[in-house]
This record gives sequence, structure tokens and C-alpha cells, in this order.
Amino acid sequence: MSLFLHKLRQMARMMVGVPDYDIYLRHMREHHPDHAAMDRITFFRERQEARYGGKNGGKCC
Repeated sequence: MSLFLHKLRQMARMMVGVPDYDIYLRHMREHHPDHAAMDRITFFRERQEARYGGKNGGKCC
């Protein structure tokens, strides 16, 4: 997939509120290498909870 299409897909998903798991994984590798990353299903559920009434407002850092 071209970079343009990848970015377009990512932007469209952000506009409708679908979190990007690949970005999350990259963030975890770069900023929290000592913590295990959530699996895709747990990540999606956590993002939904953060968006629609989560306890911590969706902030990790």
C-alpha cells in the first residue's frame, strides 16, 4: 500500500474514532519498552472506554 493510501486510511479512521493499533504498538516500543502491549481486542476496548466514559481520560503519559 502506498504511503498516501496508508495516511488516508489512518486519517479516515481517526475521523470516525477508530484507534490505530499499529501506532499504539510503535508508541509502546519507543516509550514503554519495559511494559507488555495490550492485544488488539483489549486495546480497542480500552480506547472505547476512554472515549465514552473512561476513568483516566485516555491519557497514558
